[in-house]
Amino acid sequence: MKELSDLSLSDEVLYSDDHEWAKAEGDIVRIGVSDYAQDQLGDIVFVEVPEVGATFQKGDVFGTLESVKAVAEMLIPLGGEVVAVNTELEGAPALVNQDPYGKGWIIEVKPADPSELSRLMKKGAYLEMLKGLGQ
Repeated sequence: MKELSDLSLSDEVLYSDDHEWAKAEGDIVRIGVSDYAQDQLGDIVFVEVPEVGATFQKGDVFGTLESVKAVAEMLIPLGGEVVAVNTELEGAPALVNQDPYGKGWIIEVKPADPSELSRLMKKGAYLEMLKGLGQ
């Protein structure tokens, strides 16, 4: 596993306590998992995503990541309707490991309450939380 100093943390996304990230792009929010989350899981072999049109409340399980080590639930960092899923992950789940903030995105959501984004952490606060986990 990576040391904290080796993690790739993007300045362009916001982070949840559960290690998901969110990036607003107009009125749509793209969601994925952080470099820390993918690193903890190891090699991801399967990504379960919801159907387009599914709706979730903040904190709901919206899918799972299956790695050679474990299966982890992904918790949505803000409520809304799924408007797109990353279909590339079906044939290439390792994109989550290789490029968690780019090609490894998971879903796009039209938020029910865009103000929920303001409750997420910027890079510095997320890094401080990770330090508190003893990593």
